[in-house]
Amino acid sequence: MLRLDKYISNATDLSRSEVKRYIKYGDITIDDEPATNPAQKVSGSETICIDGSAILAPTHRYFMLNKPAGVVSATKDNTNTTALDLIYEHRSAELQIAGRLDIDTTGLLLITDDGQWNHRLTSPRSDCQKIYLVTLGVPISPDYQDKLANGVWLEGEKHPCLPATMEVIDERTVLLSIAEGKYHQVKRMFAALGNHVEALHRTQVGDIVLDETLEPGDYRPLTEAEVASILTGGS
Repeated sequence: MLRLDKYISNATDLSRSEVKRYIKYGDITIDDEPATNPAQKVSGSETICIDGSAILAPTHRYFMLNKPAGVVSATKDNTNTTALDLIYEHRSAELQIAGRLDIDTTGLLLITDDGQWNHRLTSPRSDCQKIYLVTLGVPISPDYQDKLANGVWLEGEKHPCLPATMEVIDERTVLLSIAEGKYHQVKRMFAALGNHVEALHRTQVGDIVLDETLEPGDYRPLTEAEVASILTGGS
């Protein structure tokens, strides 16, 4: 149960003070009866209308963004465009980034206002695989597969990385799958192998695959199946 003014504010772009003004002038109805008290409790099963138009019950929101290079995975930045600057939705201040990407890394970025879903996705215990298309500066060595599978030691870390898998695309391009999200992890992993990353593009998180129809900077809501895949464990 929520206060009526909070319920409507959560479902629209209206502030709670604006909702109170609508109530004052009789523009909000609950099951065809004028609302008179902004503190009235509602469950969401009622038909609540503003000027005769029914509002939808507030629900959690989930989006995938094809993040371009030069965009930071942050809610605010005084210098750079942020991922949330590209999301044109009401109550955008409530959205949060679920698993960050470096400023020069492109590809799949997930955004939500569901904190529990975000935690499930990013928790180290979730074993949620992330897949990256990695372009390297020099050709790969035959021993990369074994070293990644055994866990690469990163400078400054107390423990090696969890085992990772690598699919070779060509001599300088691989698909890398990891289950962690350490700081600059992919770049540091290949640096530890004596190579360097020239380009990094995330293609998949769990069972959620970047929609190939999304141009850089575009986004779309996740499907119900995509949302549920994180709650049920992903890949």
